[in-house]
Amino acid sequence: MKKNLLSFALVALMGAATATSASAQATMTPGTVTVGGQAMYPNKNIVENAVNSADHTTLVTAVKAAGLVETLQGKGPFTVFAPTNAAFTALPAGTVESLVKPENKATLTKVLTYHVVAGNMTADKIMAAIKAGKGTASLKTVSGGTLKAMMNGPKNVVLVDEKGGVSTISTYDVIQSNGVIHVIDKVLMP
Repeated sequence: MKKNLLSFALVALMGAATATSASAQATMTPGTVTVGGQAMYPNKNIVENAVNSADHTTLVTAVKAAGLVETLQGKGPFTVFAPTNAAFTALPAGTVESLVKPENKATLTKVLTYHVVAGNMTADKIMAAIKAGKGTASLKTVSGGTLKAMMNGPKNVVLVDEKGGVSTISTYDVIQSNGVIHVIDKVLMP
């Protein structure tokens, strides 16, 4: 009797969990990706989505400090390589605090716009450019710098900045109404 009751309870719990999961999935827009524990909706712009990601609070603070909110809410399209909070934490101590000071706005703007490429560069487009470039694609950033994109394995894109720093894309193709975001694990430096 106890075994049957336990079995019934487990089946009921599993059914409830499946229903909850199905309900959550049903409310998500097709093409929606979860970043930082929150849904990133393809009908919202880059800023509207980024402010909801728990993994990108430092990036959002920096974008606000640099005065780039309006730009990244604009028509675009933009491709944004978005460093996580952990990527900013990995910078030398005091770097972020120094960059967000008003007197360093120009430097902060240059660093942030170095993470932005004009156009809608999905993962497929980046990989096609790498293939066409025989292993390396040069991506011109909004700041005027260049990022090099290369493959590290069959489906893993890495970016190399002008100082030789390497960042890996961990989440691809977070589609936005005004472009695409790729989540990266290191801050790129011009």
